[in-house]
Amino acid sequence: MLVAAAVCPCPPLLVPEVAAGAASELDAARTACVDALGVLAAARPDLLVVVGVAEPAGEGPHPTGATGSFEGFGVDLSVRLGTLPGDSLPAGRRLPVPLAVGAWLLERAGWADAPVEGLGVGERLPADGCALAGKELAARADRVALLVMGDGSACRTVKAPGYLDERAVDFDTAVTRALGEADLAALGSLDASLAYTLKAAGRAPWQVLAGAAEGAGLGGQLLYADAPYGVGYTVASWS
Repeated sequence: MLVAAAVCPCPPLLVPEVAAGAASELDAARTACVDALGVLAAARPDLLVVVGVAEPAGEGPHPTGATGSFEGFGVDLSVRLGTLPGDSLPAGRRLPVPLAVGAWLLERAGWADAPVEGLGVGERLPADGCALAGKELAARADRVALLVMGDGSACRTVKAPGYLDERAVDFDTAVTRALGEADLAALGSLDASLAYTLKAAGRAPWQVLAGAAEGAGLGGQLLYADAPYGVGYTVASWS
C-alpha cells in the first residue's frame, strides 16, 4: 500500500555539477526536494520506488544498485540507486536520466531508510496503463513510497526548450494544483496528447502516482512551484 510520495522535477541541472555556474538558480528547488524526501523517510516505507520517464531501452524495472551517469552532460559523475550487500553491482541497464536525478537526490539526502528500486515509464503510455503500473507498485509491499520524477511543460517562454505555447501556463497551473492537493482524478484525466505537445515529461509518472494512491487516502502539500528556464517545476509531498 502506498504510504507516502514525493514529487520532484527531473532536470539534470538540479545536479550542481551539471549546472556549474548556474547552480544557485535551483537552490530553492533542491531544498524543497530534500524536504519532500524527509516526508518519505518519516513514513518508514518497506520499499521506495523511483518513477520517471524513459526511452524504450530504459522502460521497465531497474533493480537496487542500478547505476546512472551524467557523462552525457559533460560531467564525470555517476550515481547508484540504493546499495546492495557487499557493495556489489547488479547486471543490467543504465538508469534513464530522470531516475539518475532521483538517485542523486537520494544520495544527497543520505537515504538509508528502505530498499530502493526504479521504474522507467514510457512517455506515451496511456493513462490506464499508468494507473495499472501504479496499482502494481502499491501492491509490492505493506508500506510503499514513491519518488516521482517529472517536469511540467517546457513551453513557458520563447527561450524554453519547446518555445512558447500559450496553453502551457494553464496546463502547469492545473498540474501544480492537482499535485499540491493530491487530486487523483485531476491527475488521471491529464490530456496525454497535450502533455506530449508541451513536452511535459511528468505526465506519465504523475498518472502512475495517481494509480498507486487510489484508496490510500493521502493528502498533499505543495513545497515549490516555478518555471525557471521556461519549464514548469513542481515539488510536492503526499502523506
